[in-house]
Amino acid sequence: MHPRSILRFISIIILYLAIALSVPTIVSVIYHENSVFPLLYSMLITLGVGLILYFLTQTHKELILSHRDGILVVTFGWITAGLIGALPFMLSGYIPDFTNAYFESLSGFTTTGASILNNIESLPKGILLWRSIIQWLGGMGIIVLSIAILPYLGVGGMQLYKAEIPSPVIEKLKPRISDTAKTLWKVYLLITVIEVILLFVGGMPLFDSICHAFCTMPTGGFSPKNLSIAHYGNPYLECVIMVFMLLAGINFSLHYRFLKGESKIYVIDPECRIFLLIVISFILIIVIDLYKEVYGSLLESIRFGSFQVCSIITTTGFVTADFDKWPSLSRKILLICMILGAMAGSTGGGIKTIRLILIAKHSYKEIFQLIHPRAILRVKLGGKSIPPEVLSSIWGFVFLYLGILVLASLIMAHLGMDMISAFSSVCACIFNIGPGLGTVGPTQNYLSIPLIGKWVLIFCMLLGRLEIYTVLVLLVPEFWKK
Repeated sequence: MHPRSILRFISIIILYLAIALSVPTIVSVIYHENSVFPLLYSMLITLGVGLILYFLTQTHKELILSHRDGILVVTFGWITAGLIGALPFMLSGYIPDFTNAYFESLSGFTTTGASILNNIESLPKGILLWRSIIQWLGGMGIIVLSIAILPYLGVGGMQLYKAEIPSPVIEKLKPRISDTAKTLWKVYLLITVIEVILLFVGGMPLFDSICHAFCTMPTGGFSPKNLSIAHYGNPYLECVIMVFMLLAGINFSLHYRFLKGESKIYVIDPECRIFLLIVISFILIIVIDLYKEVYGSLLESIRFGSFQVCSIITTTGFVTADFDKWPSLSRKILLICMILGAMAGSTGGGIKTIRLILIAKHSYKEIFQLIHPRAILRVKLGGKSIPPEVLSSIWGFVFLYLGILVLASLIMAHLGMDMISAFSSVCACIFNIGPGLGTVGPTQNYLSIPLIGKWVLIFCMLLGRLEIYTVLVLLVPEFWKK
């Protein structure tokens, strides 16, 4: 373990956040808001802490990161980001309580989108923009940003990348991991800019367009409006956001390959095909369920049903309707969407489509093996054999996910929540979605949840964003032994 290297990289993350804080500060100055000084003080505090830590860890030796160091940098990097993100909320007085401010901040960085705010529109533009920026940074990952900008990471880069994006198969687009990170960020930025333009052209104010694009691409869901996307009542804007939510839920390496000229890559990729098939199937079921039962028009059923499916399965959390009042079947489908989630390599949460495919293939292989015990079988995906250790990791991952989901739900129920609200609140946080059902439904928020419950959900957000293993490994005593 290399404490100096760990602190060095955390100081770099802090300095990035200080730079990011300058943007909402400038916006607040432009609009002559009372949030100027809280944002400025937050930036100066962050800059001061970052510089002190940076110079204290300065060394002439090459920075070295072991696998354990990478896990510590990522986990504590996210925890630190949550603390810094909370500063503007607390210093401005809009969220004076530390627990609530940290909940809002980490919900942003983990792209969960669960909020404790009752009147979002009462916040100044500087604070609203900061809420959007922390989601945008959290989407592609602060650690990936570090790798992209700092080429001297060398050996440590892959350790950080694996801990930050712990998908079943790590895909390197370039020989150097720093170049891979840069590529992903370029694609992420390009799609964000395109969405801003399309929203603005459709009549959404420029500030709102930026905020919503910053929260669509990371599949975050924070909106500067109390009613979320329903505020606009504009089918064009809903269609644009729905398309970009789906793009954000697809593996970003596929977007890169599409831009490089592989026009059929979305059809060729097996995970993408299954993901889109699931989305279309769920939309059809919900549209049929909503037609005449909730909406008299088939077009309305398609409009609202398709938007909510895309929003929930990509774990974005934008809403255009109060789906908590929908029929039982539709609500159950949306709950399944929460658990399934998007594709690996996307900014979405959930179990991920690739894991479901491999679990299904592995289960079929075991059944087939009972019939033909002497057969030599391999689980394949896209013509490639999947190593047994990857399959073991996936089964362990799903078991831990479900175990934590049940345990956390029981804790929330014990704190006084009804079982539906308790279970959906944990689902919404551990799968980084935001809105749930019951008392945490699309028209509600998380303010009324008890103090202990909020910290349970904060832990769930972190677990979900770093996909469990990266966080839980810190609780194993052997991790800390030499």
